[in-house]
Amino acid sequence: MTTTMTPELYWTILTALVTSVFWLPHILQRIIEFKPYEALRDPRHDVDTKADWAQRAIRAHTNAIENLLVFGLLALAIRVLDVGTPATAFAAAAFFFSRAAHYIIYILALPWLRTPAFLIGFGSQLILGATLLGIV
Repeated sequence: MTTTMTPELYWTILTALVTSVFWLPHILQRIIEFKPYEALRDPRHDVDTKADWAQRAIRAHTNAIENLLVFGLLALAIRVLDVGTPATAFAAAAFFFSRAAHYIIYILALPWLRTPAFLIGFGSQLILGATLLGIV
């Protein structure tokens, strides 16, 4: 195995880094709304913020984490098996941009755009999976 950075891993790392900060708007809203002590002492997180957008932000973050797991495993398998193609590289970039768009669209409550953004990310996963299975 070589140690070069593949496009699939590059986009996976960027996706992981962006996903890792998706919680920030939600917690900042909680701090503004409840003040720092109250916002941070809610260990079970059972006190919801009154801002609907912040509730959507945390749901979008959870969705991003769930999809990053699947995508990341597929991208790593592409790298380990060294079966990357221009299609898998494109799919990895598409996944990154679709997930970033999905997060923003989710917060803005635009369901007619949220579903297509989600489906682009899902399609990217399918391309990686199909490549790994030798279907593409």
